[in-house]
Order: sequence, then C-alpha cells, then structure tokens
Amino acid sequence: MTPAPLRDLVAGRWRDAEVELALVRENPLTGEALGPALATSPARVEEALAAADAVQDAWAATTPEERASALEAVAAALEPRVAEIAALESFATGVPIRQTLPLGMIITGSFLLAAGQLREGWLTRGLRREDGRETEVLLLPWGPALCLTPWNAPAPMGAHKVANALAAGCPAILKASEFVPYGSQLMAEVIDGALRAAGVPDGVFQFVQGDASVGGRLTLDPRIRAVSFTGGAKGGAAVAAACGAGVKPVQLELGGNNPLIILPGTDTATAARAAVDLLTTLNGQWCRALGRLIVPADDHDAIVSAVLDRLATLKPGDPLDEATDFGPLVHSAHRGTVEAQRAALGGTVHTALKVAEEGNFLSPALVTGVPADQAVEEIFGPVATVHAYGTVEEALALANGTSYGLEAYVFGPDEEAALAVARKVRAGEVKVNGSSIMSLHLFAPRPAWGRSGLGEEGTAETLRFFTNPRVVGAEGGFALHSREA
Repeated sequence: MTPAPLRDLVAGRWRDAEVELALVRENPLTGEALGPALATSPARVEEALAAADAVQDAWAATTPEERASALEAVAAALEPRVAEIAALESFATGVPIRQTLPLGMIITGSFLLAAGQLREGWLTRGLRREDGRETEVLLLPWGPALCLTPWNAPAPMGAHKVANALAAGCPAILKASEFVPYGSQLMAEVIDGALRAAGVPDGVFQFVQGDASVGGRLTLDPRIRAVSFTGGAKGGAAVAAACGAGVKPVQLELGGNNPLIILPGTDTATAARAAVDLLTTLNGQWCRALGRLIVPADDHDAIVSAVLDRLATLKPGDPLDEATDFGPLVHSAHRGTVEAQRAALGGTVHTALKVAEEGNFLSPALVTGVPADQAVEEIFGPVATVHAYGTVEEALALANGTSYGLEAYVFGPDEEAALAVARKVRAGEVKVNGSSIMSLHLFAPRPAWGRSGLGEEGTAETLRFFTNPRVVGAEGGFALHSREA
C-alpha cells in the first residue's frame, strides 16, 4: 500500500504539507522508512485560525436542522469509503483489519448520531415556572473548536469529535497524529467534499498536519474556544495547562493502567480469554487495554499458564490480512519505549507468541513478581503485570492502587457478586464478564477518574461539551430592596 501525499485543508484549499519534522514515518510491518513526518506551516495554521474565526457567527446562526442535514450528507459520503479508511488505519498503526473495520462504524455513526440528537431537539429545553412563564435553556456553541487525536484509532476518534463540534455549531479544526495521518486525511477529504456539496462555507471544517508544536500553537490561540484531546497523560497535562491559561473548556481522555480482577471460582479458560483479548486488542496500544491482571493467589500459576497457552495460538502477521490476530506496534521508537518500560518493571517476563524479527513486532507479555507499588504507570503496549490476592478486599486495593481510573474489568462466576465488586472499583467504566472494545451502552458516558482524564466523552456528552448554556426568560419581578419611583 502506498499512502497519498500528505496535505492539509485550510480555508477551503487543499495544499501539500510543507514542514518536515524530525520523525521518520514507518511501515510498521516491515520497518521501512516512508519519509519524514510533515506539518502544516505556521502561516497556514494562522490562516486556519482566521478562517475558523471568520465563519463562526455564520455557522452558529444555522439551525439545528440545517446542521443535521449537512452531517447526514457527510455520513452518506463516508459510508462507501469506510473500508478504505480502515485499511489505511491498519497499514499505518499495525492494528489488524479485523479490528479497524468494526471500528469504522464509528466514523459514519458519529455523524448520524450527532444529526439525530439535533433533530430530536437536544440543544434546547424549557423550564416552566410557578407563574406559568417559560425559561429557555439554549445550548450554544463556544466557538472554533480544536480536535486532537492520537495514533491508535485516529479516524474514528476524529469523526466523533468533529461530528459533535459541527453539530454544536462550532467550526472544527482536526489535527491527526503525525505518526498516522493517512486515514484521517482521506476522511477529511470526504468530509470536505460532502460539506462543500451541501453549501457549507469554507472554514467550517479544516484539517492540519503536524506534531505537538502545531497542536500547542492552536491550543494557545485565543480564537480556539474549546479543545477535545485524546492521548497520553503528558500531552494531556500540557493541553490542560494551555486551556487553563486561556480559560477555555477542555475535554481530556488520557491513559489508564487498567485492572482485570478475576474472582475466585472463575473458569480458567474464561479468565485467559479475557486477559488475552484485553492484552492484544489494538496490539495492546489502547487506553483501555489490560495493564494489571489481578488473580486469586491459589489460581495464579494456572491462570498465567492458560493465558500464555492462549497467546501462543494467535496468528501474528500483516495487519491487512484478515487472518491476522496480532500485528506490529506503530513505530520502532514506540516499540523501543515499550521494551524499556517492560524492562524497568523488573520481575519475570513471560511470552509465548513467536513474532517476526523484522518490522515493529513485540510479543505480548505477562510480567510476574513485580511489587504492586512499582506497577502503577501505564505501558501503552502489550504488557501486563500479574498480582495475586488473598481476599476480595485485597483485590480491590490492588485495582484502586494507581492514580489512573479509566477502565476496569471484573470476571466472576456469580454476576451479582461481580457487579458488587465492580461498584467499588475506582474507574469511569467497569465491565463485568466482558472484554469488548465497545462501551457498555451507546448513550452511556465515558468518564474518567484521576489522571485518566477530565470531563466526560460520550454520544451525548461530547455534543454538550462543545456548547455553553444560555438561560433566557421573562422574570416579571424586581429585587426586594428596590423602591418604586
């Protein structure tokens, strides 16, 4: 596969990205260099900011129904291109096509869901007072919005953010990761074409290339009025600081050192299947992946052995091959980071899956013998530590023993008992007896605790994030201390 030349969309014009970065893009499967990562020039970034600012009032003045029609047109245009976008995502990230294709439903679904909420009147509501008067609550756009996505599933995440920003009435600027811009660029081309055909003005949607320096320039600019960021804790802290300085809302979904608690009596094969799913989904490069496997002390060795046996049955290989279960990591630099973090844990590393020596492959690993207080940071790769417990209270203490709180998993033979344990885990979402990549419910929020994020993501929550309420009504009264003239 040969990706298209890297371009950006600014003020309605597509141009080649101009600035070369130090990072060299790679084919994860082979390790082949694909040329330098590219960035949008500072002049073009300034032009994008000016275009978004100039079109804000006109886009905000459109009706929800008009915006819904535009979003539905985007979804219709994207539908026949989803498989192509998913293939580019697999090529660039190393994630098997069997995983990127199902995630592709998020691309079209995001625009349809946002349009549906507009048509159902989610941006307005009324409150009736005791005197019969109505008070209006109007959810209005903050202004130009910045959407920053990571490299593990960039197009679906970008679609979710952009769809909701546009639905809210905010012009949207999307910046994908410099590691994997290809699928996002194709998606942006389709979005632009559909919006243009629908008569949407230039500047309502724009797409830029680049690294953290481009994201930082955009985030700090006062013309950007809301920022939605998905990525690592370090980058999130920088974005939060910039937004704090500018007193602008920020939505952060960051990392997670996620626990899987196996309760006593759980079938060993079931425990192993859950652990392998969570360790290898998106090749372990996933904020909700398994970070810590917490098992009954009496079952420790049996579960570790069963996990390794199951890992050994996976098929590693070309991410574009539908038979592939496990692909390479995104970049040799990231593979090196994961290897260094794994080594720094100490303990004993257990692997069972034989992977290719060429490319960016790294065999999934369990690490035993690591003290719990040394296994508190996220490793964004197929690595999980294993911790034994004696009582359920000890298991909960282990699960809650980090500063993260994004996702957690509980498996047990008694669903009600497992749910009772789940309710005590400090995480935004806790799944019982399941290891799917999807949320528990389409309209459930995706919150985070601690260093895992700020604010909520979700079908409804992200739309609300890009808005600010205005309350309007006739009061018909005066302050108590006022006197008539």
